[in-house]
Amino acid sequence: MTTPLNTPVEDENEFRSVRLKKLENLRQKGIDPYPSGYNKTHTLSQIQQAYAYLEAGHETSEKVRVAGRIASIRNSGMFIDLWDPYEKLQIFCHKNHLSEEQLELIKLLDLGDFIGVEGIVRRTPRGEITVNAEEVTLLCKSLLPPPEKYHGLQDLETRYRQRYLDLIANPESRQTLRDRSQIVAAIREYLSQKEFLEVETPMLHVLAGGAAAKPFITHHNALDMDLYLRIAPELYLKRLIIGGLSEKVFEINRNFRNEGLSTRHNPEFTMIEIYEAYADGNKMMELTESLVSAVAEKVFGKLQFDFNDIQINFKAPWTRKPMLELVKEATGIDFNNIYSLEEAKAAAQKAGINASEADSWGRVVETLFAEKVEHTLIQPTHVIEFPLDISPLAKPHPQNSRLTERFETYVNAWEIANGFSELADPLDQKGRFEAQVAAKARGNEETMPFDQDFITALEYGFPPTGGLGIGIDRLVMLLTNSPSIRDVIAFPTMRPKA
Repeated sequence: MTTPLNTPVEDENEFRSVRLKKLENLRQKGIDPYPSGYNKTHTLSQIQQAYAYLEAGHETSEKVRVAGRIASIRNSGMFIDLWDPYEKLQIFCHKNHLSEEQLELIKLLDLGDFIGVEGIVRRTPRGEITVNAEEVTLLCKSLLPPPEKYHGLQDLETRYRQRYLDLIANPESRQTLRDRSQIVAAIREYLSQKEFLEVETPMLHVLAGGAAAKPFITHHNALDMDLYLRIAPELYLKRLIIGGLSEKVFEINRNFRNEGLSTRHNPEFTMIEIYEAYADGNKMMELTESLVSAVAEKVFGKLQFDFNDIQINFKAPWTRKPMLELVKEATGIDFNNIYSLEEAKAAAQKAGINASEADSWGRVVETLFAEKVEHTLIQPTHVIEFPLDISPLAKPHPQNSRLTERFETYVNAWEIANGFSELADPLDQKGRFEAQVAAKARGNEETMPFDQDFITALEYGFPPTGGLGIGIDRLVMLLTNSPSIRDVIAFPTMRPKA
């Protein structure tokens, strides 16, 4: 009674028509096809575990009540495989145990229906734990057939657009999203044990600050004003440190950036941002290593993970290398000895990289790094000492005023974390914001606005603080060997069908 994969629309309509007739038949018999609730005594997993001791051919005298979705029907309904999110259980429906009315109900069941079953537990002579049904209750009549169970649901478009079908058909998809939940729970547990306070900050912002990204714009009718969906919670979390709510705060936050889609990008995504007073960028690198390794051990019991055809080792310590040093190794260009923007662009051109759109020395360095270095950073690596003119919220480097105490962490050539010693000087921050406004006037759309209230907050005093952001989606991808960000987001953004 299974249906073909990628069932044609006309066939689907035919299946639906047959099920609608059964639905009407059920109602004529006085059976509610969509009742409220069902009082279970066990989950299917609990049945399998509680009666694992039963020997083949033995049965109990204990009645149980279980519920789930019908995964298969065999021998004209005599055997039904019931499925819940974690386990499968065989149900035996026989005239020796069921009334005529119940046997008529069995004939009206289909794959995908939800039923409740009351009966005695036994183990069949072939060794399968089974419930001898004494009462079957229809809990939900499905009008469309589930995907064909033996081959799963392979079409990516359908899997992402109709995630419920993907979850029904593919246990791997269910496990990936469960792993994600466990990863997030382990992050919370680790930080709580380190006495970090979890907080919540606004998702609707008057200014789209905290990161260099294009925002989504919405409108508040009552206030008659435009607002921006959050691109980062950074500036609000720093305000909490300034206010003395705690010396250690974090937020697992949903962010929204009006950018393109790729295997690593979704317009809405999840990050964790962490701030600790009296810490610096070095401590944030140590926190990145300890947090990721602790989560990997907690959820998966290991530190080495296969991703596609490579093995990634998260064991600390991770490599640390300055950005300028990495660029020099890849191109031979020493940007420590290059000062003007035009000279930097010319050097990039000689290396075969077009940096004509770059509006600063740091942007040229960043362009070469993206083209020549990023793809080589496979094992966990902290890239340190970013240029100041692309790091408007980071503290200047004490030995080089053109650089900052900022790092980004790369794994499998992906940026998974960004952190730094936070800029505490309100006058310096004011100048950085002014430079961002000037860059926007020159045509750079991914700049930060001037946030006067944040400057005012800094003027009340911001202790030395380390900050860190980790991309949850990309971390889950790496730990679950998921090639696309759409695999680890339950409902990724998709272009509407025509």
